[in-house]
Formats: sequence, structure tokens, C-alpha cells
Amino acid sequence: MRLPTWLAHHLAALRALLVFTALAGIAYPLTMVAVGRLPGLADRADGSIIEVDGRVAGSALIGQSFTDADGRAVPRYFQSRPSAAGAGYDPTSTSATNLGPEDVVDVIATDPDESRQSLLTQVCTRSRAVGELDGVDGRRPYCTADGVGAVLAVFRADGLTGPVVRVVSVNQTAPATPFLPGYAGVPVELAQPGQDYRAAGANIVPVRGDAPAVPAVPADAVTASGSGLDPHISPAYARLQVPRVARERGADPAAVERLVEEHTTGRTLGFMGAPGVNVLELNLALDETFPPR
Repeated sequence: MRLPTWLAHHLAALRALLVFTALAGIAYPLTMVAVGRLPGLADRADGSIIEVDGRVAGSALIGQSFTDADGRAVPRYFQSRPSAAGAGYDPTSTSATNLGPEDVVDVIATDPDESRQSLLTQVCTRSRAVGELDGVDGRRPYCTADGVGAVLAVFRADGLTGPVVRVVSVNQTAPATPFLPGYAGVPVELAQPGQDYRAAGANIVPVRGDAPAVPAVPADAVTASGSGLDPHISPAYARLQVPRVARERGADPAAVERLVEEHTTGRTLGFMGAPGVNVLELNLALDETFPPR
């Protein structure tokens, strides 16, 4: 007896569902779990957890902050790169900010909870903080001395042309002092909360300033990684922190520098990526070699 065509199609679909459920829903996951338990892979499959004296210190694969209860950097430790994953280094919220180089104007709302720093101001703020922490020049091009984006909203008499009639420092509010006293002979004003100067017809003009062409603070010290979980910093950022860490621990800077070199990994397969320093592993080696005073 031949089955009706519609019933044959449904039975074929049901068989395909059962087969692919068994393969993709049962066999494949179990195979991956079994592979993950092989010697040499089990630790990675479990998250590369690092334990010290029976206490979980963190993961070698996921970055973490080395700050106090108030969020301030602990000077005796090397600091990680910033994170945009959740509240920071959150593996359940891994992401980038999706902000690009054109994001230079802060959102300054009347309600502070609705305000948002531009990518430029985030970079400027972080660079200034790193400069103060490590005693180096934290200035960067297009940043003000108080650590926000040096950006002007320039109003002209005829829109895009004509004489300048009004200028606003869009990322600075009272009680700050405008980073430029005047522009094209017009006094520079401070921004007012709730104002959208771009929508009001202003030309947005970033101002480079007199910062060095090559900032002393490396790029990875002021920008988050794509995942927000990167446990590494660049060797340049690690070397920048050596004098502070050595001073806080009463150690020889040359000895701390050697620890950095020992914990620096090269490029993947010799040509992919860039050298990096695992911050957690380096800080654990510091605690073992130069215990905090």
C-alpha cells in the first residue's frame, strides 16, 4: 500500500529531524566534551583557571581589573587595558562599544544618567589618568588639558560659509574653562546641557592642540579590545608601568623589567597578532617575587 504523498513528505521530514537531532544535538556536543577532556586541553576547556593557595585568582584567558573598592588603580600592580564588556571583563556580556573615529561629541543631557562620553573623550580621560598614575605625559592630539575631546561647534553666518558668529566647546561644561579662549576672533563658550549643537547647524571642528605626535601612553592603555576580555597588554604599556610598580614594591626596576620579558609572548605562529603580556600571570609572579610591603 502506497502512502499518500503528503504523509510520505511528513515522515521524511520527521526522519531528517531525528537524524540531525541525534547528530547535532547529541553526538556532536558529546564529542566536543570528550575532546575537551583530553590531556593538554582539559585546563583550557575549564577556562584556564589559575589558583593560588587553593584560591581562584582568575583566568589566563579573561582580563580583570586591579583596582580598589572605589575603582582606583592599585599602584603596586600592573593595570589591564580597559574593557567594554558589561561592567568590565564580563564574559556574559562580551562586546565592543561600536564607537568609531567620528564619535567625537559627548552627549551632555540635563539628566546625568542620559549623558554619554564620546569615544574621543573616553580616550582622552583614560590617557590623562594613566599619565597621572605613571608620571608620564598623558596628552594626546585632539584632547583638552582636563581630559575631554577638544572639539568646537562653530556657527557661521551663512551655515557652512561666512564669518564665524558663535563658537562652543561641545565637550566642556561649567565650571571648566574653555580649552581655547577664542576661535577666529570669537570667544569660545562652554556647552549647555541638553543642547544639540550639530542639529542646530554648527560645524564640528576637532582641534589637534600641541600634544606630541606619538603619545607617551600606548593605544591599548586607552582603548578596549573587540571582545572586552583581552587579558594581555602590549609590552610598551607594561614597560611604561615598570617604574611605578618597582617603586611601590621597593624592587629594582631592572628586576621587574625582567619579569615583564619573561611573561611576554610572541606573535601567534610567528606572524599573526602582536606580542602581549598576560597581566594576571605577571601580577601573580610579582606577588611571589616581590611581596607587597
